[in-house]
Amino acid sequence: MGVSAATIGDTEAVIALWQNCELTRPWNNPEADFAKAIENPTSDILLLTECETLIATIMVGYDGHRGWVYYLAVHPDHRRKGLGKRMMEAAEAWLRERGAPKIQLMVRSANADVIAFYEALGLERQDVVTLGRRLDEDD
Repeated sequence: MGVSAATIGDTEAVIALWQNCELTRPWNNPEADFAKAIENPTSDILLLTECETLIATIMVGYDGHRGWVYYLAVHPDHRRKGLGKRMMEAAEAWLRERGAPKIQLMVRSANADVIAFYEALGLERQDVVTLGRRLDEDD
């Protein structure tokens, strides 16, 4: 099992995994998210494969101030084997190589199991409020 960076040829398999893991949302276009991440020099999608089968992903990016992770997905048949932790370690290594001093991520507040997973890895809740607005919709 090895971690590698995604290429355009991985699009279909990655999005299928994201959908299988219920990470996609109607207001986010996963094809656009995937394409933008792999085309941008400050982001990547890391893949974990076993016998040429995709079993985990993580999107990682560095904005020059903080590192961010999104789309941590582990195929349901491969959970509870430490693969989520392994993908977070790969994302942290990617960010360290680029000089990122901090890693952050967002989890929906109702997702207690996922929050507990990240806390078990040593991430701490931050005293911030996330604000946002869609820029890709017509006014």
